[in-house]
Amino acid sequence: MRTKDRLLFDVSQIRALILDMDGVVWKMYQPLVDLPVVFTRIRESGYKVILATNNSTKTPARYLELLEEFGVKLAPWQVINSSEATASYLRQQHPKGGLVHVVGEEGLHRALEVAGFRHGDGESGGEVLAVVAGMERNIDYDKIASASLLIRAGASFVGTNPDKTFPSPYGQLPGAGTILAALEAASGVAPVVIGKPRSGMYEVALERLGTSPQETLVVGDRLETDIAGAQNMDCYSALVLSGVTSLAAAQDWSPKPDIIAEDLNTVLDILASET
Repeated sequence: MRTKDRLLFDVSQIRALILDMDGVVWKMYQPLVDLPVVFTRIRESGYKVILATNNSTKTPARYLELLEEFGVKLAPWQVINSSEATASYLRQQHPKGGLVHVVGEEGLHRALEVAGFRHGDGESGGEVLAVVAGMERNIDYDKIASASLLIRAGASFVGTNPDKTFPSPYGQLPGAGTILAALEAASGVAPVVIGKPRSGMYEVALERLGTSPQETLVVGDRLETDIAGAQNMDCYSALVLSGVTSLAAAQDWSPKPDIIAEDLNTVLDILASET
């Protein structure tokens, strides 16, 4: 948080940025800033960068394609999402892979498939190890019923991320957390939730960047996931108001983010003014 005209940390130690996507880079894939200009500024400032999103609906490869359509070319290692983190968690729990029941979209299905898991409901044989749930825009009553019955029958319950909403040009729309809440209500079982604010995604990001938490600034629009996760990891944090969080909510958060700014471009302005 800025005090008068100065930040309360030394900007010169920052070597890398971890950026959220929804609410920071775009809203429903409509850019919030001039993306080619912003990523050129990041590169010319000497910062390494990774995009880390709780959104599980698309594969990292599809995110790279979308960014390229907007004039930004990144390497595959520079994008990570909660689908990858969830698949990694399940691989640790079940090294041989197996049968899981998926409530989610392409990104989650693909990440689990690559990790050695196949989707099913157990009717054709095999034990369902887990119900794995993320954002699915085609969710209906029958899908909720099938998943909750499997959880009640003993399958573990794993959620990609806790985001109850996500930002859109029309306002906040239901997110993965809404689906998790419905399944919890139906099954009576709370999920193990992967993704921010848990440390897994940030740990992977720091390893790929080759930086320490004290050399890394996390930029996000959601206090309870992006900022809480950054603070749990001892990274510096910047909260942008271009997504789901109001200025009043940001100022009430404790501990406060290190920077509160209108958008990603303004964060870069603040960093530049302190060097």
